[in-house]
Amino acid sequence: MAFLSSTRQVFRSSSLLLLFYFVSSSRTWDPIKCSSGNTNCTITNFYGAFPDRSVCRVAEVVYPSTEEELISVVANATASRRKMKVATSTSHSVPKLVCPDGEDGLLISTKYLNRTLKIDGEAMTMTVESGVLLRQIINEATKAKLALVSTPYWWGLTIGGILGTGAHGSTWQGNGSAVHDFVVELRIVSPGGPEDGHVKVRTLNDGDTDFNAAKVSLGVLGVISQVTLKLQPLFKRSIEFKSMNDWDLGDRIANFGRKHEFADITWYPNQRMAVYRIDDRVPMNTSGDGLYDFTPFRSRSSVEVAIIRTKEELLESTGAIEGKCLSAEASVSKLVDGAYGLTNDGKSFEAYPVVGYHNRFQAYGTCLDSLEDPEMISNVCPWDPRVKGHRFFHQTTFSIGLPMAKIFIQDVQELNDLVPKAMCGVELYNGILIRYVKASTAYLGKEEDAVEFDITYYRSKDPKSPRLYEDILEEIEQLALFKYGALPHWGKNRNLAFEGAIERYRNATEFLKVKDVYDPLGLFSSEWTNKVLGLERGLTVDEQGCALEGLCICSNDSHCNPNKGYYCRSGRVYKDARVCRFTAEDICPAEGGGDSCNMAQYHTEL
Repeated sequence: MAFLSSTRQVFRSSSLLLLFYFVSSSRTWDPIKCSSGNTNCTITNFYGAFPDRSVCRVAEVVYPSTEEELISVVANATASRRKMKVATSTSHSVPKLVCPDGEDGLLISTKYLNRTLKIDGEAMTMTVESGVLLRQIINEATKAKLALVSTPYWWGLTIGGILGTGAHGSTWQGNGSAVHDFVVELRIVSPGGPEDGHVKVRTLNDGDTDFNAAKVSLGVLGVISQVTLKLQPLFKRSIEFKSMNDWDLGDRIANFGRKHEFADITWYPNQRMAVYRIDDRVPMNTSGDGLYDFTPFRSRSSVEVAIIRTKEELLESTGAIEGKCLSAEASVSKLVDGAYGLTNDGKSFEAYPVVGYHNRFQAYGTCLDSLEDPEMISNVCPWDPRVKGHRFFHQTTFSIGLPMAKIFIQDVQELNDLVPKAMCGVELYNGILIRYVKASTAYLGKEEDAVEFDITYYRSKDPKSPRLYEDILEEIEQLALFKYGALPHWGKNRNLAFEGAIERYRNATEFLKVKDVYDPLGLFSSEWTNKVLGLERGLTVDEQGCALEGLCICSNDSHCNPNKGYYCRSGRVYKDARVCRFTAEDICPAEGGGDSCNMAQYHTEL
């Protein structure tokens, strides 16, 4: 009871601390900031920091608005042997894919390459420029009574960014869940020789030799200028969320994915609960005009966002894991009771199933409107970096081949049983999202039918500050990547997830051959992408505290933070893992140290 009292005190104190926790914001959002016109610039991602927290500085940014202007930009930069990278209008990739090398680096923004060029109703195709947002693709297709079958859930991504990182939805049926496997043609602008005017424009079609390299390119082949997508007639879907105990999740996962076209699962390990999304097509004459406005992707008051962050930081700093568990249970209960944002008529939720048109279910992100309307800055996406107290987090996302997915889930359950409540922090970010991804023909796409696990969790503003139960998520990360050979999502993850990952792609050599042809001078490559592609070493580092941010796997205590009681130890279930664990034997030896040490008391004393 004393512990619960201290937890409640944390919540009461947070409102007082907020008086000193000002919310600050700018009137407009752009991931690129320049000190003089379009020169002397920096770029970050939408989350406000790259995995290594480095600042990406570039000499100049250009904003071509036509393919002709884009061609001219690439030709001039190639003639000058200038390093280039492509940036999108919203910059949602976590890793440093957008950062060019050198002080003379050039950013090419696709912000104004945002037009729908053609919709062919007979062929059921749509051609768009690479800077078009997913929301626009969905809306334009709907007007023609067509649909892009599978998409990511967040509609604030550009089609170029989606292809560059292999972004996807969830299905094993048809072409699968990856958007790049619905591309039938694309145009890409790459460096050329003097005989080409220093630029080459290639049109690639499904079946062409290089097409499978260009579909997921990490931006190292050049700038995608146009994309043609294969669509289907607009259809209806029926969705129902069903909560069940997670004891047999590993046994259910394969059959559930095969049975339901748009299935996914949200897993709350600490609450021993899995929420199954039963989601299938239904006949067009089925009654219903439902809407899915996913609750976590809605706008929130910037003050509310700051309050939530302040409370979370207090719970972390005082070691109040019980407080995290209470908050997580309340948050998850609210989501489940509110059907995660589903409504039967666009206004209110009455009962399952919810039936509606595909375009009203497939993606969401109404908080994105706060980027477009300066008057809405008081209502923002919770992770909007314009708000000083925005949510700041890591994302660990990986796919595991179907045969191994069940065993991985069982290992995580065993780890969860050994350390109860350690996963409460993950549940504050809506648990573990499990999606289904199909084997792809893309060289850097999925190698086999797989299950993807998407884990979001607290990240400290201080890179040297450890997280509560840091070792648990580190062990899960290493368990997936190194015991089960998981493939990391190219647009998410900490640095260590990409260490050696390229070796798991059987067509990696073919991809690198195409890269050398399209960009022989490496003008679209960078130190970061070279490390990810295995061409350079140094993706992880050896320095104090490096394991806390995923910049290394600890091999000695200095990689953690001994001053705060976190030491490098072996994993509990995966013994080969090396993780930063709270083991304060020197603080409370009478209690035996380790997990028996009163973490909350220790943090408070510090």
